[in-house]
Amino acid sequence: MRLFVALEIPAAVRDNLAAQINELRDLPGPLAEGRLRWVRPENLHVTLKFIGEVEAAKLEGIRSALTAIGLDAPVGLDFRGLGFFPDERYPRVLWAGLHASGNLPVLARDIDGALEGQGIARDQRAFTPHLTLARFEPRSLHEKLRAAVQKNSEREFGAFQAREFHLIQSKLEPSGAEYRSLAAFPLTLEA
Repeated sequence: MRLFVALEIPAAVRDNLAAQINELRDLPGPLAEGRLRWVRPENLHVTLKFIGEVEAAKLEGIRSALTAIGLDAPVGLDFRGLGFFPDERYPRVLWAGLHASGNLPVLARDIDGALEGQGIARDQRAFTPHLTLARFEPRSLHEKLRAAVQKNSEREFGAFQAREFHLIQSKLEPSGAEYRSLAAFPLTLEA
């Protein structure tokens, strides 16, 4: 089974992001020629740790490891702006900006450490919080999309306090990835 750990996004923020995706998707011109693979709005999430393929027998150990993680406060998240990874000259990803409280990287680090004990390798790259809206194939950027992203570089999509994180299963279907939350874990441990 293919797994990852993520924060779910509330409906109000998801609706604002879906409106932005639709605006960009509807730009006239060569954007409709398959250069972008858009993330379906129902699949929008903030990935904390991509686990990848694991045997079903490891699932209980993963759940148990995640249960021990906790913070002193919820994670504050503010979604605003658009941009590209690695850059607009050779884009691979179109993202929505994510400004988070200082405990978000701590949460990602703690998840990484807890899962290492389950035989899941630590991430080699630094945690960079973002929200993927689309992936480029091939890595080229149409001028109309570049202009639209620059126009929306400070657009507000909403904010919220995350109070739980999820272990999610990803099933790759012909219609795209389908996600199912297998377990939810409170962010703050009760005293």
